[in-house]
Amino acid sequence: MPEPEYIERIAMGLFDGKKGLVVGIANDHSIAWAITQQLFKEGAEIGFTHLPDKDAARPKNEKKVRKLVEPLGGKFVIPCDVTKDEDLDAVFKKTEEEFGKIDFVLHSVAFAPPADLTGPVYDVSRDGFKLSMEISAYSLIAMAGRAKPILNEGGSILTLSYLGGETVVPGYNLMGLCKAALESAVTYLAHELGPQGVRVNAVSAGPVKTVSASGVGDIKKMFQLYETFSPLRRNITAEEVGKASAFLLSDHASGISGEILHVDSGYHCMGAPPTDAFDKA
Repeated sequence: MPEPEYIERIAMGLFDGKKGLVVGIANDHSIAWAITQQLFKEGAEIGFTHLPDKDAARPKNEKKVRKLVEPLGGKFVIPCDVTKDEDLDAVFKKTEEEFGKIDFVLHSVAFAPPADLTGPVYDVSRDGFKLSMEISAYSLIAMAGRAKPILNEGGSILTLSYLGGETVVPGYNLMGLCKAALESAVTYLAHELGPQGVRVNAVSAGPVKTVSASGVGDIKKMFQLYETFSPLRRNITAEEVGKASAFLLSDHASGISGEILHVDSGYHCMGAPPTDAFDKA
């Protein structure tokens, strides 16, 4: 991945004059960062959040995000714990103060306690379930409500999902339930915000090497499955997810809302392994 200072903006980009908020960059391996690079390249002005730091004297999370976005012209970086209404209020107040109206919001937030994520669904704790749903699904709803008054007509909200929200992916476990709720929220929000001219969509990405992915059981086998079973016979790249996401956030996707766009080399469409998969076994 190139260093931020080497990303050049495109003349007459898709996002010239567009302003927005990105929630969910953790580091340079985050899918949200891959999307952000495409948005910057196309001329967007963006504000960012970071995970709150436990030690204010050693703001590791803030520094990680600032190191990535400030060389590219990030307008602000603000802490946000999505389980706290006061943090969400502060984020959208800052966004309105900085930009007035905005054109897009990228939601890239998901979490489940490791003990609940790695075990079977039938053994998930009550508190683990509630926390996972609150962070991974409800946070989109909470952000959409706060973004609604400041989104321009033609604006867009985008979140990130995975096939495990539609069908069983062994090892994805509790997060699959969260993504199912998230995808349902996308469709209901698309319906409710549509009269305002705001679109709500999700990208369902194939496996990408991120910190979050490392918490999913048998992730290495998942990469092998995509290479063997998908129509393109390969995994995707973070850049491909970034480009598809930028498209959905842009005016080029003005007629698309309530959509779950799969960026997974076609893996989602396969009902059985291709015949040559057994030759590779």
